[in-house]
Amino acid sequence: MRAPGVNGPASDDILAGATQSSFEGIFPMSITAERKTALIQEYATKPNDTGSPEVQVAILSERIANLTEHFKDHGKDNHSRRGLLKLVSTRRSLLDYVKKIDDARYKTLIEKLGLRR
Repeated sequence: MRAPGVNGPASDDILAGATQSSFEGIFPMSITAERKTALIQEYATKPNDTGSPEVQVAILSERIANLTEHFKDHGKDNHSRRGLLKLVSTRRSLLDYVKKIDDARYKTLIEKLGLRR
């Protein structure tokens, strides 16, 4: 810990009186563990399924939605925007893979997620 007044206030001074919940927004940029578990259970194709394309696309879609909400307040956050573009690209690749493997699975997935309106 630094002494107060050396290159700005000490970190304890900044965080004094703040609780964890005061830093959490309505739409956090990252996905919570509880939400991720719920998505895995909802989109799993078999028991203990965490890696199927459906689960991966659902988690990516949640993260994309959270980042989209983040940009409504932080329009100039270009570092996070780059991450968003990477997430969208990864989701697109996974959706293309599912469509190539099984068109019915693809149509069910985009309908369930509310994509391609």
